Amino acid sequence: MTETEPMNVNERRKYLHKMRLRYWQAERKNAKSALLDEMQSVTNLHRKSVIRLIQGDLARKPRRKQRGKTYGADVKWVVEKIAQSLDYPCAERLQPNLVWMANHLEAHKEIELNAEIKTKLERISVSTVRRLLLPSQRASNRIAHSKRQPNASFAQRQAIPVRRIPWQERTPGHFEVDLVHHCGLSASGQYVHTLQMTDVATGWSECVALLGRSYLVMQDGFQRIEKRLPFPILEIHPDNGSEFLNDHLMRFWQQRAQPLELSRSRPYSKNDNRFVEENNFSQVRA
Repeated sequence: MTETEPMNVNERRKYLHKMRLRYWQAERKNAKSALLDEMQSVTNLHRKSVIRLIQGDLARKPRRKQRGKTYGADVKWVVEKIAQSLDYPCAERLQPNLVWMANHLEAHKEIELNAEIKTKLERISVSTVRRLLLPSQRASNRIAHSKRQPNASFAQRQAIPVRRIPWQERTPGHFEVDLVHHCGLSASGQYVHTLQMTDVATGWSECVALLGRSYLVMQDGFQRIEKRLPFPILEIHPDNGSEFLNDHLMRFWQQRAQPLELSRSRPYSKNDNRFVEENNFSQVRA
C-alpha cells in the first residue's frame, strides 16, 4: 500500500480504536464534535457511521455465509494469458482491453472462450483483475530480483558523460541504443534479445536479433548494424546496463578506425531511449 491510497476497513477501525479513548475523555460537547469532524474527515465515513462504530465493538465479525467465487480458474487462466500477451501491463490498463484481446487470441486459436467467460470479462473490475494477477506478478518480481545482474564498475560509468541527445540535432549518426529482453516471466538461461539503434536526426532505425548478451554477441550485433547503415556512427547513447558498459565493448569502441563519441542516459530513467524511439517512429525512414 502506498501513502496515496485510501484507508481500508481494518485501517479505519484501528484509527477509530485510538480516537475512541480521546472521544470518551473529552468533557465538552464542542470538543467531542471537533473529534467527530476529524474522524469523519480522515475515514471518509458518514458521521452516524463513525458514532455507531466508536460506541460499539470495533472488532470485525466473520460472515455467517461465505460468498462463492464469481471468477473461477477458467477466467483467471484467460486473464493471465491476455496479460502475458500484452507484456503484463497494470490492471488499470489491462481491464479495458480484455474483451477485444480475448477475441483476438480466440481467432488465432490461442484460447477457447464461451459465452459465460466473455460475459465475465465484460463485467470484471480493475480490483478483481489485480487480485487475479497477483500470484503471477509476485512470481515475476521474485524471479527478477533473485537473478543478480552483473554491474559495470563505478569508474567506467563516471568516465562516460550523462546527457540527452538534443532534438534539434541535424547531423545523422547520433544513435540511441536499447536492448529489449524477450524472456517472459523467467530471466534464467539463454534467450533472444533485440538490439535496436535509432538515429535522432533522421529517425532511421535498425534492429538485430541476438541470442544472449555476451560481449561477443553484442559486438557482432553492432557490426552487423553498422554494415547496413548509409551514414557513419558518430555517437552511441545507451542506457546504464552492463551489457553496454563493460571493458570489452569499451575497448571495441575505442579501438575503432573511425572514433565515435560515447554518452549514456540518466540512471534510473529507463524511458529516455524509449521516448526518442517512439517519437521518431512517426518520421519517414530514409
